[in-house]
Amino acid sequence: MTKKRLIASLLVYNGNVVQTRHFKRTNMVGSAFTAVDFFNGWTVDEIVVLEISYSDAFLDRFVDIVGNLSRRCFVPLTVGGKIRDLDLVKRYTRAGADKVIVNTNAVRNPELITAIAENYGSQCVVVSIDGRENPSLTSGYEVVVDNGREPSGRDVVFWGRECVKSGAGEIMINSLEHDGNKQGYNLDLTRLVADAVDVPVIAFGGAGKWQDFVAAINEGHADAAAAGNIFHYTEHSTKKAKEFMAQAGIPVRYSTFYRINMPRFPAYEPYLHHQTRLK
Repeated sequence: MTKKRLIASLLVYNGNVVQTRHFKRTNMVGSAFTAVDFFNGWTVDEIVVLEISYSDAFLDRFVDIVGNLSRRCFVPLTVGGKIRDLDLVKRYTRAGADKVIVNTNAVRNPELITAIAENYGSQCVVVSIDGRENPSLTSGYEVVVDNGREPSGRDVVFWGRECVKSGAGEIMINSLEHDGNKQGYNLDLTRLVADAVDVPVIAFGGAGKWQDFVAAINEGHADAAAAGNIFHYTEHSTKKAKEFMAQAGIPVRYSTFYRINMPRFPAYEPYLHHQTRLK
């Protein structure tokens, strides 16, 4: 049985990790490096890092952050933000990204998805889709871009299918109304997209309790659940989330990979020391 993934996300605004609510920046969380060290140790499956500043002024700094994160990251690293062409994809992957995420510029130029897939493989392309309710469209949801500020007129389901045809290897779906509200994912939106495409779908935006991860998989038909805010303030959060998912019958990965001796542990107690921290 295919394992379901738990993904931690970091949103970087002007060089700082922040929280968002309805795509608006709220408080600053802290250091991306501290967060990655934490996620490495507590069984998260992947880490997503997104640059969400309003301008390109902090882009060079962000690429440097990605490079430093990749040297500390022991799980797949997915990076997105400001990708308009292959040049930035090249910079992100050279800095250590395993996959890249495109959103606004994919809507404005769908050929960008194909170009990335042809040069790096479909497995490297994740298309992030932000949706909001719009009863006039067939699915009832419209794609919004530019941090939720601009309606695209595209139906979320139709756009998801087009992304896959263009070469996307994965879809990440978020709801404008649910983002940061800690009331759970938009399961209706997630399920509509997951049932319409034949690539993995990541539920994102709105998780406030462990049960929300279970619901994303069982009711939203997602292949992975991603969250950020909930992990920053809950002790041992990804470990506890994984345990909850497993107890609910969700097939999740418990790899001994996470129990290797990390560089910050003494060389003479590589396993016992880390096992003690896991309890």
